[in-house]
Amino acid sequence: MARVKRGVTTRAKHKRILEQAKGYYGRRKNTIRIARQAVEKAGQYAYRDRKVKKRSFRALWIQRINAAVRAENLTYGQFMHALKLTGIDLDRKVLADMAMHEGAAFSALIAQAKKALPNDGDRSVQAEAA
Repeated sequence: MARVKRGVTTRAKHKRILEQAKGYYGRRKNTIRIARQAVEKAGQYAYRDRKVKKRSFRALWIQRINAAVRAENLTYGQFMHALKLTGIDLDRKVLADMAMHEGAAFSALIAQAKKALPNDGDRSVQAEAA
């Protein structure tokens, strides 16, 4: 039985790793052993950060909504509760985009939300008296 020479396979594997490591600094880009470690670690970071990115964007959207709503004397929590009461079903991404780029439409949403909230004037008077 003829022996199997694996030079072609090995070179193809090495080439694939080194192409992924292109642009890395120092020996990480041209030494196969170090490049393999660097590429594996980069893959781990990429996998992890695809999840973290979703969290980061959600936090950003909430901050933008909160800033826009506080200008109208509401908190983020009150606003989201009021939207749920009115039956307006917009996600945070759309709300944040509206707050940033379409101020008039967002102000109309806030006005609708304020109407849906129960009148808490009595509660604030009680809190001041206590």
